[in-house]
Amino acid sequence: MARPGSALLALIILLLGVFFLLDLVTGSVMIAPGQVLTILLGGAAERSSWDTIVLLFRLPKAITAVCAGAGLALSGLMMQTLFRNPLADPSVLGISAGAGLGVALIVLTAAGGGAGAHFIAGLGLYGKIGMVMAAGTGAGLVLALILVAARWLTGITMLLLVGVFCSFAVNAAVSILIHFSIAELVQAYITWTFGSFAATTWNDLALFVPITAVGLAGSLLLRKPLNGLLMGERYAQSMGVRIGPVRLLVIGLTALLTGTVTAFCGPVAFIGLAVPHLARMIMATADHRLLLPAVILLGALVALIADLLVQFPGTETVLPLNAVTALIGSPVVVWLLIRRRGLRQGFAGE
Repeated sequence: MARPGSALLALIILLLGVFFLLDLVTGSVMIAPGQVLTILLGGAAERSSWDTIVLLFRLPKAITAVCAGAGLALSGLMMQTLFRNPLADPSVLGISAGAGLGVALIVLTAAGGGAGAHFIAGLGLYGKIGMVMAAGTGAGLVLALILVAARWLTGITMLLLVGVFCSFAVNAAVSILIHFSIAELVQAYITWTFGSFAATTWNDLALFVPITAVGLAGSLLLRKPLNGLLMGERYAQSMGVRIGPVRLLVIGLTALLTGTVTAFCGPVAFIGLAVPHLARMIMATADHRLLLPAVILLGALVALIADLLVQFPGTETVLPLNAVTALIGSPVVVWLLIRRRGLRQGFAGE
């Protein structure tokens, strides 16, 4: 790895540490950075309530933001490379909508104390596993459908239209579920769609973190195949890349990461689309040996920044996470469209 790239990664890691600390400091109750560090190191804060705030609420939230941001950004990078489509992203192509449908099937059919009620109770490990499995299955099915369509529709516009139509179809199915569900469950589902990093507990993280870690670690094994796919499948095959297994692995990892994040945090948008392009611009390379760690770190950093922006310091007001990520991501994508004239840089095989 080149020295400039290593220095940039080190800078991103430093910024990640700074914003992680700021996320623990900022909230309805402002806590001094020194007090937060004392709590993290096992000491006692000046006020006992600060220990509870930091350890039980803000630390799980910050860890969730790091994992979710890294997972979504990595999913976006892998899909952009697999489709050789710079506008591919879990939310744009309907992958997050598919995951949302899986969750909706559980949440909105939870009347009468049935299986759905068991899953959404949030009190047991099996319920969380069920949410992750449902979201991952929905995401995987939509992604597989789009991948099949991509074999015949190679243009960006047509592929995006397929993703949009998939989203329409999925949202229509969710609307039907909402129509036949009781008001309390509908409200719970709508609140979930706003997105949030604050809904997880330490028990949730015992499932969320390992699954995300498996997805991130698995992606690092795909550095060479992903580099080959940038130049097209024929070139990748000439490099010894086995296209079929690699495609299935990318689908599986993307469904796992997107489904897990969606199950715990809701359908968080724009991180998967914007962060890979920011990484290419900052690192000035399309080499996945450098892009993969850069995207993971930048995704975590952007998620922490978004989590800071949803909370008005010193007040109880909290904005919907998806509103903030859209406000951050939309200008970034538009600026990149203008700067890169269609976001075609880094996709030499097209």
